[in-house]
Amino acid sequence: MLVYPSGIDLSNSTLRYLSDLLRARRRERGTRWRRLTADRQALLALAHLRCGHTYAQLAAGFGIGLATVYRYIAEAVEVLAALAPTLQQAMTVAANKAFVILDGTLLHIDRIAADRPYYSGKHKRHDMNVQVIADAFGRLFWASPALPGAVHDIKAARTHGIIQALTQAGIRTWADKGYQGARGTIRVPYRGRWSTPPAGKRAANLSHARIRAVGEQANATLKSWRLLRKLRCSTTRITDIVKAVLTLHLATAA
Repeated sequence: MLVYPSGIDLSNSTLRYLSDLLRARRRERGTRWRRLTADRQALLALAHLRCGHTYAQLAAGFGIGLATVYRYIAEAVEVLAALAPTLQQAMTVAANKAFVILDGTLLHIDRIAADRPYYSGKHKRHDMNVQVIADAFGRLFWASPALPGAVHDIKAARTHGIIQALTQAGIRTWADKGYQGARGTIRVPYRGRWSTPPAGKRAANLSHARIRAVGEQANATLKSWRLLRKLRCSTTRITDIVKAVLTLHLATAA
């Protein structure tokens, strides 16, 4: 395989952050020697998460075996996922916001036609459903565990306890029509079929759409990590990958 230099659109602080975590993990485990230093392992993991480079590409680029690449990436994801904020921690952050935006995004996966639980009828493909919460400026600060793509947004939000948590904390939340019936503090647009929409409802829906549209930035933030644009791993690993990406984003955005 031919090898060429490449770049990752992340700052040095991201690399240092992950390197420090991996060095701490090695000290904790009493590791004496590895094929790669903590800095190189961090670079390997970031290339996979941010650029979506395959194990074969990384093995050739770093001069190590496929099994070693797998272990190094799995270790980095595990370390990062353990630091991801919980829903209750997210509610503490949300309590200091004027309001938040709740939205769902679908992460494309390579499942076969027989895997119906993962098939999204809306997008006509196999996906995983992830719920995201953003502030009024569209900045991502929480992402949920991943559920099969056949699960609708409101069911996913209820499954994770998001609606209950937001309502109990009294946090005003804007969401799209996929959350109709959520009640509590969740605000959704008016729904109905009118030949001529009532002026008040039309104006309210336009205002709601302007506010909620900002939340699309949070979905774009997740998918700027190119691995999440099409996942080819086991569906059981996707939640930890999302948590790892969230941890990196929050650590470097602070």
